[in-house]
Amino acid sequence: MLTNNINFINFKVNKKKSNIKKNLKLILKENNQVILSLSKEYKNNFKNKNLAKFFKKKLDYRVIGMGGSSLGAQAIYDFLINKIKKKFIFVDNLQGTKKKNVKKIFNNLIISKSGNTIETIVNSKILIKKSDKNLFITENKKSYLRQFANQLKAEVIDHNNFIGGRYSVLSEVGMLPAELMGLNSKTFRQLNNIIKNKSFMNALVSNVEATISLIKNKKFNSVIINYDQQSVNLFNWYQQLLAESLGKNKIGLLPIISLMPKDNHSVMQLYLDGFKNNFFTFFYVKENNSSKLLNSEILEEYKFLKNKNVSEIIYAQKKATENVFTRKKIPFRSFEVKKRNEKTLGELFCFFILETILLGKALKINPFDQPAVELIKKETKKILT
Repeated sequence: MLTNNINFINFKVNKKKSNIKKNLKLILKENNQVILSLSKEYKNNFKNKNLAKFFKKKLDYRVIGMGGSSLGAQAIYDFLINKIKKKFIFVDNLQGTKKKNVKKIFNNLIISKSGNTIETIVNSKILIKKSDKNLFITENKKSYLRQFANQLKAEVIDHNNFIGGRYSVLSEVGMLPAELMGLNSKTFRQLNNIIKNKSFMNALVSNVEATISLIKNKKFNSVIINYDQQSVNLFNWYQQLLAESLGKNKIGLLPIISLMPKDNHSVMQLYLDGFKNNFFTFFYVKENNSSKLLNSEILEEYKFLKNKNVSEIIYAQKKATENVFTRKKIPFRSFEVKKRNEKTLGELFCFFILETILLGKALKINPFDQPAVELIKKETKKILT
């Protein structure tokens, strides 16, 4: 068990003694804004009462941002969509086709740490209308978006300078959208609880040790076997976190996301009988209000489906796949979420962020920068000039 809300089964691989536990203690003691953002001591750079006009129920919300400026909020929105009454649209890529003029009024939330992200600038200039309400999150420095916000006389929230986009989900970048969704940002920040939870901390350390062992055995593809449609963007967020943090010095991990049970009918054959440089993460969320099959409409030869709901069927498929993986000695870990709420999602965010930082330390990689990506930004600007 990871927490009361999450069951966890670790990789069954041989692990060697390591400094992971020592590194974890050091990381938690560091004056690090990323770690601080996971805890209840972190103070948001905004107050709800000062942003009252953005909390009106009837308005639709549009988040404009790239990568970590958008993915965390998307993960929160999709994972907890059943308890969110407001509608959010996420603009997280450039579109070549021209869309029809939309008369609808939006609350636009424009997010860019640097304030100079080309895609965010382009989307903002195309989409924002005079009738919209606009709120910017960007660093407190001279930038294009800061200047644009001033032109629009828009509200600006300072982006924490020391928290990169992919680590920013529990800072203003993720928590302001969460508050606008009607969620409590304080409930997401679970570090204070999990550091007291020996099961969580031991599982985290053991998980990182196992992952290092897999990497040393030349297994570089981290495949997410996801059985929860509402967690697709959680793993899109995780994909960026892992790939951008560790993909340096000619090493790293390639996160691959498979949505199940759909991918049983496409790539599962490869996972089971193809090349062996993969390791896997199974992820399942228990649904209490899942649709149930009508017994009267089930043929006799499929009577095993009687009295079953969709969540039970999906769980059976997950367990069956895990059993086959075990027999074939394919390495995997497994998460089973028992409650879908802010606390659980906060625990998952904490686990994956701490895991990534610890992997970076163990691989002697700086997990906080992304130097190669900056080359493409410079080259794009050069071509357009």
